[in-house]
Amino acid sequence: MSNLIYESHSLVPPDPNLDKIQKLGLLSLGAGVAIMLGALLKFYEAGSAQLMLTTLGLIFAGGFTYGIRTHLRNKPGIQNNGITRSSISSRGALGWTAGVIITTFYVIYYVDPARMEGITRLFDPLSIWLRGSRDVDWSPDPQPVKADQWFVYGTFYTIGVAIMGVKAIVKYRHSRYQVIRTCSIITAQLFFAYTIPYLMFRLENIEYYPTYFWPLQWKVLWPEGEISTLYARKDEVIAMAMLGWSLIASFIATPVLTYYLGKRWYCSWVCGCGGLANTAGDSWRQLSNKSLNAWKLERFTIYSVLLLITGTTVFLWLYHYTSVNEMELAKNLAKPASYVAKFYSFMIGAVMAGIVGTGFYPLLGTRVWCRFACPMAAILGIVQRFKSRFRITTNGAQCISCGN
Repeated sequence: MSNLIYESHSLVPPDPNLDKIQKLGLLSLGAGVAIMLGALLKFYEAGSAQLMLTTLGLIFAGGFTYGIRTHLRNKPGIQNNGITRSSISSRGALGWTAGVIITTFYVIYYVDPARMEGITRLFDPLSIWLRGSRDVDWSPDPQPVKADQWFVYGTFYTIGVAIMGVKAIVKYRHSRYQVIRTCSIITAQLFFAYTIPYLMFRLENIEYYPTYFWPLQWKVLWPEGEISTLYARKDEVIAMAMLGWSLIASFIATPVLTYYLGKRWYCSWVCGCGGLANTAGDSWRQLSNKSLNAWKLERFTIYSVLLLITGTTVFLWLYHYTSVNEMELAKNLAKPASYVAKFYSFMIGAVMAGIVGTGFYPLLGTRVWCRFACPMAAILGIVQRFKSRFRITTNGAQCISCGN
């Protein structure tokens, strides 16, 4: 009889899986998103520090509250109950909706960022605080560096890694390895891929990401890249330090660490792409295609991208050499060099790494970019295959998460 007394006859009964703390977290998260939408629709003038702090405070408080409470209600250990029946994690209506929203956000910010001006202005105080002021358009007075689409993109990226990283720590709290690895991911993204580059921009008017190496950070060794820009400004000491670090990290540290630790030392502990996949993308990791055909396609595409960036880098340096030495060949290479650089930056850097690599999480799984297009992963894979103490092997009859 007691079940009949408390049975809900509502057309939309309350979700029994949500308690009051989780609902409070979702309310806070929703309020922060609502403020962003208000700024996007220009219901009010964005740009004040109070509005930005309120928005970020609500989002962080809501995300942490909901994520931590959700997993603290369960016993320590991997919980995959219902992921193949949940609409958001099994390519259902919510999954497709999430994929469309994330992809649309990326496309607009890449193609027509002016349409997102309201949200961009919301982050002006944070941009000015981190990047300071600089001379703009020959102005005699330094102007505050306001947010642009790339700053907003990096901020959202870091927020996702931080909030979902804490959620992952609580979810995998039974595993010391997972906890330490996730802390490493959050630290690498928050400091080395976000704070330090913008502080360098404040001090030297150039962004440099010490945890992204060539060929993943392809422009760092291009003749018109960050290091060449510093040389052109006569900042030789800083340029030499950045060049030395880039060369050591790419051609010495990478093969040595891969020999002793396997490719996971970078893909799962340092890289921001893998960091986002392991945190914000954790709910969709089971959607990755694990068929033999996918593996064959992966080997073809990932090494093709590695050959493409290697050829592009050599070609750009050839044009630079002939141009500096005023050779006749430079005239014939000028347009092709420009087209090649733009093609790689757009197709690989924007479409594959950004739009497809992240926007398609709810549809194709979390490591589309890492598996099929990342040239750094290709190099790590080559080293691990032929000269490493570790190799990745699989058991096709066993689940990679629960072991069943």
